[in-house]
Amino acid sequence: MVVGLTLVAALVLAMPRHRDGLPKAVEVVIGFGTNFFDTLGIGSFAPTVSLFKLFKLVPDERIPGTLNVGHALPTVVEAGIFIAIVMVDPKTLVLFILAAIAGAWLGAGVVAKWPRRFVQIGMGAALLVAATLFLMSNLHLFPAGGTAVALEGGRLWFGVAVNFCLGALMTLGIGLYAPCLILVSLLGMNPLAAFPIMTGSCAFLMPVAGLRFIRFDAFSMSAALGLTIGGIPGVLIAAFFVKSLPLVAVRWLVVIVVIYAAVAMLRSAASKVPDSEPTEYAASP
Repeated sequence: MVVGLTLVAALVLAMPRHRDGLPKAVEVVIGFGTNFFDTLGIGSFAPTVSLFKLFKLVPDERIPGTLNVGHALPTVVEAGIFIAIVMVDPKTLVLFILAAIAGAWLGAGVVAKWPRRFVQIGMGAALLVAATLFLMSNLHLFPAGGTAVALEGGRLWFGVAVNFCLGALMTLGIGLYAPCLILVSLLGMNPLAAFPIMTGSCAFLMPVAGLRFIRFDAFSMSAALGLTIGGIPGVLIAAFFVKSLPLVAVRWLVVIVVIYAAVAMLRSAASKVPDSEPTEYAASP
């Protein structure tokens, strides 16, 4: 809650520096849709990047920061729901969250300073990873998991180390949900235990990373506000009113869209346009 309020305060203070402070309707709709499906386990980062790229809403180099700033508060709401209703060992949960925060803090400081081409290459690769994970999910290639709700000894510290890396990768746009689900399943935990772990990790790391992106002015204010305004009701409706959806069909659609965005991002990186030239995106702050 404290980190969420701190992020809100930082956004308010940053608004005078941004001419695009008011979100567009399409950005609010994207926030609603991506966070709605995020709550159902689809993940929000890869679909959001794909839609930003498709509608040319955010300059490529500002997408990682916009994701972490804009999706932060909806994820805080989502984490509160799952932590309350899904049983998991408090020590395991806290250590995983702290590791993700540390990874995000270091990662955001690096990614926020990257030139556009580095971000395009990194995010293009990240989207291909995301498409592969969606494909594995549809083909039932994820490990089945066990029944444990706690980790001890070497398995605990291995999981903590991997979650540190996943927190760092979040700042580049690689969603934490699918890799975290694979991680806890491989370690023998109940896959349901992944929901409080992955949402809790993101709920704390995204405001922390977001603060760094705001500090370096490496995000789009308009798009971030749109994701937040649309995202919170999307989470609440998915959590309390939606019981079932054909999620496999949704994942197949996401695979197609994410591959499109990955190819577009890598093609942009391969172009000869220097980083100093004005961006083609209308939403540039």
